[in-house]
Amino acid sequence: MVPAYKEWAAVVRALLAGEQILDVRKGGIREAGRHFGIRSTRLWLYPTVEHQRPELLKPAYRHWVPETVTAAPPGRAIRVEGWADITGIATITDPAVLDALDGRFIWTTEYAGSRLAWKARDPLWILALRVHVLEVPITVPYADAYGGCTSWVDLEGLPDDPARLPAHPAVSDSSYESRSAAVAEAIPGGLEAPVV
Repeated sequence: MVPAYKEWAAVVRALLAGEQILDVRKGGIREAGRHFGIRSTRLWLYPTVEHQRPELLKPAYRHWVPETVTAAPPGRAIRVEGWADITGIATITDPAVLDALDGRFIWTTEYAGSRLAWKARDPLWILALRVHVLEVPITVPYADAYGGCTSWVDLEGLPDDPARLPAHPAVSDSSYESRSAAVAEAIPGGLEAPVV
């Protein structure tokens, strides 16, 4: 079963719209060992409205926070509109590398920096995500087990493999390749193949 990757709904919208191909992650307090790890290289995109705040996003994207709250299905159901393959990963500890990636995600520079500084012993993970938008979104009921601060969730009611469903890439192949190459150039050591 392909797990769901839980992220702010505004960030999921940015990924689905092709506004960013990256996500950054430290791991939530409910992670195994309280550290982030790659559970799968293929994932469903699980948008959550928990913890998002407009002031933590760049001004052009702040309106997405109330819009994603309004658009969320009733009863805390989860509307899954896409999936992704992790095509490259890196871990960073240097704020200068994060500065070099600014403009490649919708968070403010200050908020991205706070993610890097939180749990300073742990590196910040950079994930390059090849996102696909489902032709027909899937809504699954919410369960209490899905709550809390965690990256990976097993959502009941989703097909085993999202690649079997009609979908289209969020960005063209050439755009994805050039953008991921630019990300790799900005990171000492580049992007590595993800290992589960």
